[in-house]
Amino acid sequence: MTRIASRPGMLQHPLITRRYALQAGAIGLLGLGSSHLRALRAADVVDPASQGERPARSVIFIFLSGGLGQLDSFDMKPEAPEEIRGEFQPIATSVPGLSICEHLPELAKRAHLWSLVRSLTHPYNEHSQGHMVMLSGRTMLPPGFDATRPKATDWPSIASVAGALTGPRGNLPPAVVLPERLIHNSGRVIPGQFGGQMGSRRDPWFIESSPFDNTYYGAYPEYGFDHQERGRPEPKKAFRAPSLDLPEGLDGGRLRNRLALLGHVDGIRRELDAGAEASAFDDHRSSAVAMLTDPSVRQAIDVADAPQAERDRYGDNLFGWSLLMAKRLVASGVDLVQVNLGNNETWDTHGNAFPHLKDKLYPPTDRAVSALLDDLQAEGLLDSTLVVMAGEFGRTPRISHLEKHYEHPGRDHWGRAQSVWLAGGGIQGGRVLGATDRVGGEPVSDPQRPENFAATIYRALGLPSTAAWKDEQGRPHFIYHGDPFPGLT
Repeated sequence: MTRIASRPGMLQHPLITRRYALQAGAIGLLGLGSSHLRALRAADVVDPASQGERPARSVIFIFLSGGLGQLDSFDMKPEAPEEIRGEFQPIATSVPGLSICEHLPELAKRAHLWSLVRSLTHPYNEHSQGHMVMLSGRTMLPPGFDATRPKATDWPSIASVAGALTGPRGNLPPAVVLPERLIHNSGRVIPGQFGGQMGSRRDPWFIESSPFDNTYYGAYPEYGFDHQERGRPEPKKAFRAPSLDLPEGLDGGRLRNRLALLGHVDGIRRELDAGAEASAFDDHRSSAVAMLTDPSVRQAIDVADAPQAERDRYGDNLFGWSLLMAKRLVASGVDLVQVNLGNNETWDTHGNAFPHLKDKLYPPTDRAVSALLDDLQAEGLLDSTLVVMAGEFGRTPRISHLEKHYEHPGRDHWGRAQSVWLAGGGIQGGRVLGATDRVGGEPVSDPQRPENFAATIYRALGLPSTAAWKDEQGRPHFIYHGDPFPGLT
């Protein structure tokens, strides 16, 4: 790759090989900026997931960064003491005997379409640890794990594995994360989202439609809020699809001329490096050109052009825009879309939990997820698309009040129990796997691990139990470390 040259008393500078300089030059000749480099990364050599044709199957992974409280959503304990059960009441759903929070009425009407796992458990109560294990599907932390930053020794994310082993079905990449990377309030990037041991070239494609802002949370503009109600000014946030316009003046003949020139550069580069890496680079560059010139790609990600009635059904806010984009992406052939539903650990309800859940978090979530279900069903995509929703952990059974920071009480971090919501992709509706004790704190039947969670996603993508990726030494790394959730299909 690159190496560092230094002399005593001098600054260090990278020495770049001629081959990489030619590849970088090819990017510039095409007129693509640095924001497109992820699309042009050369791929690691990966064994095909299976022999023959893989069925067209997709997953929408809704990730609730911060951690959704199980007792305040899908595993309510109305008979528990007040300091456990909280302020919300359960309501009946379309499935007899199944009740959920009163502030999720639209999902309650559609309970016959979805199921629950109430017994997912892992041992971590810290955000970065929880993100790592839930985004990778591995309970044990990777060697040398650092909660403050991503590392090359981290487990690869589920999105990275999916992107490596499925392959594109069109001009879009096989795995996409939107609307932003997960960044802590302090500005540090949260580990667990990237390629890790697979290499940064296997990072998923991040469609960063919502720039980071550490002063605001939730589904702005309508439902934006601040956890501590500090009276901060409105954020300067925006939601915009990444530009797929060709650079100014680069169209028609000029594009053809540049591609012809690239052909000449390619000839020189292939003489220097005729291996698989060069071929992979060609594939990614071709994909980038196809994205720039394919109107269906623009339509999939530019939700601002959606009819107002469609935006109203999903909610004209960050949550609605994100899930509408996710639906369009899977309809266009993307295998896995991870939707980070809320920036900056939005669901971290240590305080002011009940007013914020009731007024700010549940309304846009209930509306957008319900609209997603309706559209997938109406368009004949629900049977082939698994929709799964989870956070990095649940929340403590007992309510607490940090009076110094919050006006109202909330719940702290709790890895030992959380509820996972699933629909479509062969999941039968109206089922519940597992149960927690009378205070919602510990699984008492059918405990499930992050490995079972990841296996459920991989199975929905049509990946066989023998699926693996190979590292640079040719060693296989199998992706299944557990069985899919039982009894839901």
